[in-house]
Amino acid sequence: MGKSYGIRGRLVWQIATVFLKLMLISCVEARIQSYKWKVKYEYKSPDCYEKLVITINGESPGPTIFAEQGNTVVVEVDNLLVTENLAIHWHGIRQIGSPWSDGANGITQCPVQPGEKFVYKFVVDKAGTYIYHAHYGLQRSSGLYGSIHVIPSDGVKEPFSYDREHTLLINDWWHKSSAEQTAGLSSIPFRWVNEPQSLLIQGRGAYNCSLVNNQLNSLGTGSICNTTNPECSPHVIPVVFGKTYRLRIASVTSLSAINFMIEGHNMTIVEADGNYVEPVVVQNLNLYSGETYSVIVKADNDPSRNYWAAVNILGRMPKTPTGTAVFNYYPNHPKKPPLTTPPNGPLWNDTNYALAQSQSLKALKGFNPGPPFSSDRAINMFFTQNKIEGFSRWSINNFSFVLPSTPYLIALKQNLPHTFDPTPPPEKYDLQNYDIHLPPKNPNASYSDSIYRLDFNSTIDIILQNTNMLDPNKSETHPWHLHGHHFWVLGHGIGVFDPVNDPKKYNLVNPVVKNTVPAFPYGWTVIRFRADNPGIWAFHCHVEAHYYLGMGVVFEEGIERVARLPKSIMGCGKSKRLARP
Repeated sequence: MGKSYGIRGRLVWQIATVFLKLMLISCVEARIQSYKWKVKYEYKSPDCYEKLVITINGESPGPTIFAEQGNTVVVEVDNLLVTENLAIHWHGIRQIGSPWSDGANGITQCPVQPGEKFVYKFVVDKAGTYIYHAHYGLQRSSGLYGSIHVIPSDGVKEPFSYDREHTLLINDWWHKSSAEQTAGLSSIPFRWVNEPQSLLIQGRGAYNCSLVNNQLNSLGTGSICNTTNPECSPHVIPVVFGKTYRLRIASVTSLSAINFMIEGHNMTIVEADGNYVEPVVVQNLNLYSGETYSVIVKADNDPSRNYWAAVNILGRMPKTPTGTAVFNYYPNHPKKPPLTTPPNGPLWNDTNYALAQSQSLKALKGFNPGPPFSSDRAINMFFTQNKIEGFSRWSINNFSFVLPSTPYLIALKQNLPHTFDPTPPPEKYDLQNYDIHLPPKNPNASYSDSIYRLDFNSTIDIILQNTNMLDPNKSETHPWHLHGHHFWVLGHGIGVFDPVNDPKKYNLVNPVVKNTVPAFPYGWTVIRFRADNPGIWAFHCHVEAHYYLGMGVVFEEGIERVARLPKSIMGCGKSKRLARP
């Protein structure tokens, strides 16, 4: 005879069942981090100079995305820019199973048009520090960027400890609009964007307002530049003596390589681009556009005063003042300025110093598997500054990249013919008759929208070779970012890459794993990655103007494995008819 629990027992069981269901619903909801963003232009004064800034929900930098490893992030973007398209890239997120959410305009999606909404949905599969930013035109330089923090899964400990953490986004800042900059880059004669007016730390800087005393603000009620505006008061990093802090530092600069330091304090690098590294103690940290780091800082200096946190331009002759924040020891007043002059950092053109810091980074033992000992394919990328029909451009192997009207992901997955050049781009270059230390004898190049087709699951080496620009005695550091992957950095060097001897120097034991890497002046960098993420992925210089001028390529891998595309990414080029309901 079965047991009878009675009315009270059934009631307890029903309550327990409801409670269990609520718990399950709560767990499911906890795995989804949802955001709703309104993106629009607003007048802001991040460096005391008023200009139109692209904001997210009224903020620049935009809201930080917080998630746990394995969470699904859903971001509904409402484009209120009125006259401009929009696309947002989730930099460092590999988009496994969701290549259409990568946010690369013309590559993985049609742009979001003014007045339209678009939903990005993706899984954050790896703990670490990442960023998001505009990927349409030069909109990143107008303030559309923010942080992504992914913590380890519940119960998983990180290989370092700290008491609290702070976020520092570093940006360079122009008073010209991104539209004006774009027009100059597309003109004859060529009009370069020139050096930034300010350097911002967490969206705040300080311009010399005495240079624009006679200009009125947008309302005509006062100066366009106002040092008393609270929007440009220095960012404050609050600390307590004896405590240990994790600083999540990221560069979203449009042009500048920068050097970051905290006066009187050492930093220990523990994470690079979302990957743990063997601890490296430094007095200052070099960051190239698109790179993210975590450093550990002990608040162990004289607590009776505040200290400068400072950023300076690296790799280009500085014409921009030092950007500053206040490293504020409690209980000192946060607005109490340090008694010293902000530090200048290392020499801007000390390439050997910059190279040595990059070479010092190694993967942390036990956390990052090493690379395959050999590759299936090596692609040489020789980048130069060129001219095409009188326009200034950048080229890879003498071809300057242009976007097709139909995004590659849509064209290949939907079998839309004649949307881009099917001819494979060149993979080799001949340096026997080319001096990388001189301007190109023949600066002419050609446009191309062809792409590299990679065998799925193959191992790929990319050899990046830097050269002299069109002007004599001029070569710059170029930060290269790969979408959809993290890669091993096998080595850096100065001079022409030697295919016989330089591979013998590769670090195949514990190379650092990254998604963005610098190629130094007159130097080479080699990366290795597995083509194991089905989709179409951009690989480009992260200097905004350089990518706009053609310094990039596209990889296809495993397109047949990509799931059915959402219609929301369509609506441009030959995909217009596919977007119809």
